[in-house]
Amino acid sequence: MARHLITSALPYINGIKHLGNMVGSMLPADVYSRYLRQRGHDVLYICATDEHGTPAELAAKERGVPVDEFCAQAHDAQKAIYDGFALAFDYFGRSSSPQNVEITQHFARKLNENGFIEERAIRQVYSPADGRFLPDRYVEGTCPHCGYDKARGDQCENCTRVLDPTDLIDPRSAISGSTDLEVRETRHLFLLQSKLQHEVEAWVARHEDDWPQLASSIARKWLTEGLHDRAITRDLDWGVPVPADTWPELAAEGKVFYVWFDAPIEYIGATKEWADAAPDGEIRDWKSWWYEADDTVRYTEFMAKDNVPFHTVMFPATELGVREPWKKVDYVKAFNWLTYYGGKFSTSQKRGVFTDQALDILPADYWRYFLVANAPESDDSSFTWEHFTATVNKDLADTLGNFVNRVLSFSRKRFGDDVPAGGTPGEAETRLGEEIARLLAEYEEQMDALQFRKAAAALRALWSAGNSYLEEKAPWLEIKTDKDGAALTLRTAMNLIHLYAVVSEPLIPASSAVMRAAFALPDDTADWVTADEAKALASVPAGTPFTVPPVLFAKLTDEDLATYKERFGGGEG
Repeated sequence: MARHLITSALPYINGIKHLGNMVGSMLPADVYSRYLRQRGHDVLYICATDEHGTPAELAAKERGVPVDEFCAQAHDAQKAIYDGFALAFDYFGRSSSPQNVEITQHFARKLNENGFIEERAIRQVYSPADGRFLPDRYVEGTCPHCGYDKARGDQCENCTRVLDPTDLIDPRSAISGSTDLEVRETRHLFLLQSKLQHEVEAWVARHEDDWPQLASSIARKWLTEGLHDRAITRDLDWGVPVPADTWPELAAEGKVFYVWFDAPIEYIGATKEWADAAPDGEIRDWKSWWYEADDTVRYTEFMAKDNVPFHTVMFPATELGVREPWKKVDYVKAFNWLTYYGGKFSTSQKRGVFTDQALDILPADYWRYFLVANAPESDDSSFTWEHFTATVNKDLADTLGNFVNRVLSFSRKRFGDDVPAGGTPGEAETRLGEEIARLLAEYEEQMDALQFRKAAAALRALWSAGNSYLEEKAPWLEIKTDKDGAALTLRTAMNLIHLYAVVSEPLIPASSAVMRAAFALPDDTADWVTADEAKALASVPAGTPFTVPPVLFAKLTDEDLATYKERFGGGEG
């Protein structure tokens, strides 16, 4: 089987992420990783907190704690929430790790040796009131492209255009709010992306036909506009230090690398963290996943569209310029925005549902299923409480949860605590097996293609097929005239429950575990279900003890809906 390296965009350290962040990178990466593992592939899913740059410094300043202490606490808080969402990272690292410092500095030295880094004097915003230069997010103002008046000095949140602080109209200090700003000269390192333009174009051309249109169109747009040389250092107290053995003067001035230079390198750094964290007796070869791995590793990245330029153009330019055989991405799974009633989720403006709040309201599987089933793949999609409630009730509570509960409860009531014996499979069971095998193949096809909405629809169709079979056979009537026939129907339905438990695990892992645990199978080690097994529906034989689990998914009421809307708002874009 293939080796699959999977990464999702690194969540910023400054604050708990909202549902848009979850569905735009980490959750689909987790679903895909789980699916590949079940299909027998060797999978390494790596992520980390993005801890450098002005967001970390500003957030720490607001809290009144040292930035390293703030980042350590925030990393643990974020990791706890991702554990709550059952994100099965192989490793969740930190971009401030010694491993990332080492590899980032190595990349910088190699780029310099190869003639792709140049030291330049530039004019940068300086605040006399704050007594310092103001890089990136330390400057706020009006975007010159779209007029958004809360744009930051690195990127406009509204139109996603990348900016320099000097681009902003009516700039102000994000520290003091002072508008008494000057432009002074300082020296920084520049990555000469213009010299790598043709190499990046050739590399993108080899991949873009395989990528989703969203990813390839964004990459092509940036290349058409031309790659510009970009400063990769900043005047900050927190970041990967410029190595003194290569740039002693800049190191003496305390320059650090720009967060967007070191953050993508952290994918490699976190893999080395994973290897270094191996328990005694276990050897993890981190480099085999990244170095000279083009023929042995399939690398897939997951990210929202605002991160696409950095991963399809800027980081590949860095890797190409190093002139070493580091693994570059094979497939970029890009997502549009998940909106909240038509408006943007926003960490800075605290608009929308945040991941910690979501877990306070309902278990993770409710959110996992809804978000995957409505993933913003071909276009933006909107979160509304009305849509969420309807999806939970129709798909999870009625279609899946009710099927599991009524099959097991009815069988226990009429046949006891063991899977009932009796009856010979007939035409209805043959048709059901063929239909289940067909739908399972459709589900697999969509998962392999990373089409998450279509995959969720195929899974929902699998669940619906069980309900259709149950309505056709009506064991509550059948048992009155044909007890063996009713036993066959219920046994077949229980085999469907077990099948659902196995194949639903990528989307709803906790509920799948509950369904699977309902049957006391001594050797239940199945990772997946083959077409022949789907047709036979015989993995849970007669006589197997079972229990009736608690209700898998509670239906949400009108009162619940009203409570959610009152707490979070809704109805206005």
